[in-house]
Amino acid sequence: MKIRTHAESHVVELDDGSQWKIFPGDLATTLSWKPETDLRLEPSGERVNSHVLVNTADQTRVRVIAADETWPDGAVKNALKDG
Repeated sequence: MKIRTHAESHVVELDDGSQWKIFPGDLATTLSWKPETDLRLEPSGERVNSHVLVNTADQTRVRVIAADETWPDGAVKNALKDG
C-alpha cells in the first residue's frame, strides 16, 4: 500500500482509504516516509496497538490503531516510560 496523505504527523491515510493513528513513540520512524513508500499493514497481538505498519524497503515497523480509536488508558505514558 502507498500513502495517500500524511498531513497530520500522527495520522496516515493509505491508498485503500484506511486511516491509522501512529503511536507517539514511533513518530520519528515516519519522518522518512514519502508518498511512494510501500507499506504493509499487519495485525498485532499487542495490548497497546491493534496493527503495525511495516515499511517494505527497510522493514521498520510503527505501532498503529484505527484513526477513530483512542490509545488504551495509560498505554502511551507507560510505553514511552519503558522505552
